[in-house]
Amino acid sequence: MAGIDLSREFKPIRIAVLTVSDTRERANDTSGDLLEQRIKDAGHVLAARDLVRDDVAAIRSRVAGWIGSREVDAVISTGGTGLTGRDVTIEALRPLFDKEIEGFSAVFHQISYGTVGTSTMASRATAGLAQGKLIFCLPGSTGACKDGWDGILQHQLDNRHRPCNLVDLMPRLMER
Repeated sequence: MAGIDLSREFKPIRIAVLTVSDTRERANDTSGDLLEQRIKDAGHVLAARDLVRDDVAAIRSRVAGWIGSREVDAVISTGGTGLTGRDVTIEALRPLFDKEIEGFSAVFHQISYGTVGTSTMASRATAGLAQGKLIFCLPGSTGACKDGWDGILQHQLDNRHRPCNLVDLMPRLMER
């Protein structure tokens, strides 16, 4: 049965949060605030946090810097996953992926369907591995960030979660 194995010692990881938005500033970045709080409440380390405009080069540059750092284990972005012309987070980050985590999108849409119904189809939430680092691309709404963290990430980024989790795989992500 899935759940937390309290006999295992919790291992915090270092997570960077990137908000992608042309309309938000740090003062009203409710999605970034929610993710920061959830990360800290779970016992993880907020390794970095930033906000960039919907620009492929800016998004890619920020995340590439983080995945190249020994101080970051995972990146969560929020925003820019929709269908409009300005939604370019996926285009910016997918080229960095060594592998895509297709199951993340499938599970996200299943959870999101329970919250927003068929409107979930307009989201391109995705995840991947890049240089041994986990990257999760969530929509920009605070509700979508709640769905992504509460329904998936809090479990998969907890090494005590059974039957398996992404943290236990981290030491092996760069195997050849």
